[in-house]
Amino acid sequence: MFSSSYKAAVIQMNSQTDLDANLEQAYDLVKEASKNGALVVGLPENFAFLGGLSMRMERADEIAERLPQFLSEIAKEFEIYLMGGSYPVPAEGGKVFNHSTLYGPDGTEKISYNKIHLFDVDLGDEESYRESDYVEPGMAEPTFYEDETIGGWGLTVCYDLRFPELYRALAGKSQVLSVPSAFTYTTGQDHWKVLLRARAIENTAYVFAPAQTGMHGPNRKTWGHAIIVDPWGEVIANAGTDIGVAYGQIDPDKLKHVRSNIPSLKHRRL
Repeated sequence: MFSSSYKAAVIQMNSQTDLDANLEQAYDLVKEASKNGALVVGLPENFAFLGGLSMRMERADEIAERLPQFLSEIAKEFEIYLMGGSYPVPAEGGKVFNHSTLYGPDGTEKISYNKIHLFDVDLGDEESYRESDYVEPGMAEPTFYEDETIGGWGLTVCYDLRFPELYRALAGKSQVLSVPSAFTYTTGQDHWKVLLRARAIENTAYVFAPAQTGMHGPNRKTWGHAIIVDPWGEVIANAGTDIGVAYGQIDPDKLKHVRSNIPSLKHRRL
């Protein structure tokens, strides 16, 4: 458990298919968050490139080669913990992993996670997604990092949000649950905030959710509303629908208070 409160920042982007422009936007927003005192900064899912799934697969080699150095350098430059959203990394069989990382202020990678649950859904006649056509699921095990400065962080990505058993597995060792996302507009308007608050309440944990917003090409629209939720379920930061940064305080006293008053994690029978 960490002992001191710290500021965290969720970044909201409108990533497109220009890798250099996306990285420039990400750098500027991380810099802004750092200048405003954030110790932990999070980027959204597919922050470096948000084209179609087949396009992401085609660019995966280039993205996977550039991103570790990019994330390491800016984490070190601004002396922050940087949650590197997610980006495609080549996997066996011609597919990619949807890969999320956490870098420390010294520029080293602390932990990484490959998205487990893949977004295969039909939302209407003209809106369907088949992430599994191109993405290989990661190993079905909880991934978390812990130190005395930021506490325990559990890593997940976007569609994982709909699977509470993953967050329950993380909750025992995590005080913050990370959910970088590119939530669709269709589902986001009804489900995004509800699910994030539910994960916070049922696990008495902070939920940290950077997001994508707006149009990405002619047919893809994301919901936005990058938010941070506290262990009581209160939304303490919300970026709305604009590109930018939202800030919230991660407070160990708040966490202890909620977990003491409602010790549900200790009352589990299954």
